[in-house]
Amino acid sequence: MFDPKQLEELAAKLARVLPPGLKGLRTELEDNFRAILRANLERFDVVGRERFDTQAELLARTQARLEQLEQRLKALESIEKNAS
Repeated sequence: MFDPKQLEELAAKLARVLPPGLKGLRTELEDNFRAILRANLERFDVVGRERFDTQAELLARTQARLEQLEQRLKALESIEKNAS
């Protein structure tokens, strides 16, 4: 998922750009920013890079296997057709 350290850094950055009149609420707003970011990021169906790479590799192997099976099926159909 999302790196918690990056989430913390983003919430802190948002809190640092607050107008001077809101500096007293900085901690509370930073907590709110963090909660809002976390809640919205969880709504997305995101996966980590490692899991994505694993799934991409699995898909590539599956596609290669499917191509092999399709070629084998064509060869079998050709044999059956010639035998008739």
